[in-house]
Amino acid sequence: MCGIYGYFGTKNSASDICLTGLRRLDYRGYDSWGVAVLDKGKIILEKSVGKIPADSIDLPHATTGIGHTRWATHGSVTTQNAHPHFSSDKKFVLAQNGIFEDFLKYKTILQKKYKFVSETDTEVLTYLIEESAKKLPFFTAVRKTFLKIKGRNTVIILTTAGQIIAARNGSPLVIGISENNDIYFSSDTLSIAPFVAKILVVDNGQIVNFENKKLTLIEVATGKILVPHFVKNNLEHSRVDKEGYPHFMIKEIFENPMAITRVFDRPKKEYDTLVKVIKKAKNVYVIGSGTAGVAAAQIAFYLRSIAKIRAISLVGAESVDYLSIFSKGDLLIAPSQSGETADVLEIIEKSKKLGVKVITYVNMPGSMMSRLSDYPIMAAAGPEISVCSTKIFVSQISWGYLLAKTVAGQYADGVKDLTVTANTIKKYLSQDSSHRIIKKLANHLKNKSHIFLLAKGQNMQVINETVVKIIEESYLHAHAIAAGDLKHYAITLMEKGVPVIFAISDDAVKNDVLNAVYQIKARGAEAICVGNIKDSLFDHTVFIPSISSTSAITNIVPLQLLAYYIGVALGNDIDKPRHIAKSVTVK
Repeated sequence: MCGIYGYFGTKNSASDICLTGLRRLDYRGYDSWGVAVLDKGKIILEKSVGKIPADSIDLPHATTGIGHTRWATHGSVTTQNAHPHFSSDKKFVLAQNGIFEDFLKYKTILQKKYKFVSETDTEVLTYLIEESAKKLPFFTAVRKTFLKIKGRNTVIILTTAGQIIAARNGSPLVIGISENNDIYFSSDTLSIAPFVAKILVVDNGQIVNFENKKLTLIEVATGKILVPHFVKNNLEHSRVDKEGYPHFMIKEIFENPMAITRVFDRPKKEYDTLVKVIKKAKNVYVIGSGTAGVAAAQIAFYLRSIAKIRAISLVGAESVDYLSIFSKGDLLIAPSQSGETADVLEIIEKSKKLGVKVITYVNMPGSMMSRLSDYPIMAAAGPEISVCSTKIFVSQISWGYLLAKTVAGQYADGVKDLTVTANTIKKYLSQDSSHRIIKKLANHLKNKSHIFLLAKGQNMQVINETVVKIIEESYLHAHAIAAGDLKHYAITLMEKGVPVIFAISDDAVKNDVLNAVYQIKARGAEAICVGNIKDSLFDHTVFIPSISSTSAITNIVPLQLLAYYIGVALGNDIDKPRHIAKSVTVK
């Protein structure tokens, strides 16, 4: 979570440049923001709660600055808790992405010497560095302090001498250099892509010192100077705008067909390589968090049901107990949008030490997850800006489907199925009637206290993901139930007026799902169908044609639209739901 940004260069507009970068990073957190610039040997700081302003702010023209956009971890959302934080002597400011886990033991000591103005762990780190710098050269003080602290962290520091220091341990850090040697620091490559010619992805345990117009890469543990390996920026044309759509979320839903096409447009030999790895593995685990965790479960479902591979899905934060049974010869498959999810990265790092092979499917270039992977696969679905992931989920499960079909020796059939699926979704989205039906249903559901969803088989993870989207967009309570489990407990909640959405396909388990429809109807609940069947049993039907094997991929699209239109009907902030961020880089 959180985004850091920095600039040194020829342009006398560091504050505007940092603000532009922070706007491209605010998917990482948008509780508060701050920008600091160097002006005539003094650091001038402005910070505030709320969204990053669309216009310039009242800071001096400067060639050097750093910025931060925050997702609150330690301390409430206040201006005092916003980053960057000043040292007590005003000689430097510091911004952090991550969590300083053992900050309290240091705060107890430092409180005897420093007056704290915030509730953050970051201010503790700032004073810890300041205290160390009383005895050591400043850069050495930063490096040695960074060695002390526990947790996944990245920091950026600006001093009154014009020095910029940035260090990484877990949370991402990239450096970019423009054609005229302007230097950019950021939490991701996308935010600096339009402005730089070369990019350096800083590794864990590395620190960058920019001083006297010279950039030096150093190993934190030893102080050894390293050779930085910059690569050519191939992302300069990445577009980050709504292109006429009212929100990024709806734009990205419309990009679902493109995301599917990218899945089968990639070389077949890439899938063939992965097939060999999967068939050779003793055990296959698929891991993710949030929406990627739901995608992981669907990928595991496809591997089991299509390829007859014993695949087990894991949720990142709840996977630690599996480390005791991981062993050499096992395989971990990890889908992710950002490739920086902290709890998943922790499992990957530890499993690799046990000899486990790793396949990743990631959409963000240069991510740590890809760099750790034995078989890094890029989703290439284009930037996804809305915090509510849509097209990446569709990309991930489509990739899982084609991977499973390839393992089963049915690659050509898989490509054909996905081609039909992409075309079907494209046609569905292009029809005004599709949106009219969903909007009407959204208005019907927007004031409900509870929304239940039922499914079975291939659609089980579809409803789990729909719950994520409805909660994110509407802040309403939504609950997914396996259709067969309804009668065991949740049937007690079925009564007149309770809406129950069924994701259903014309497949082998259709009748089992219809049995659950009868059961909730008998109690007076309202049955809503989303899928490729029509039955008078339902009170509302959202029909979308599909082929049986990929019906789950097709069904998620109207459900994404439903979550979107409920959020719109309620007047919520569609692309930036409250309290969450897209890239979760803390545990």
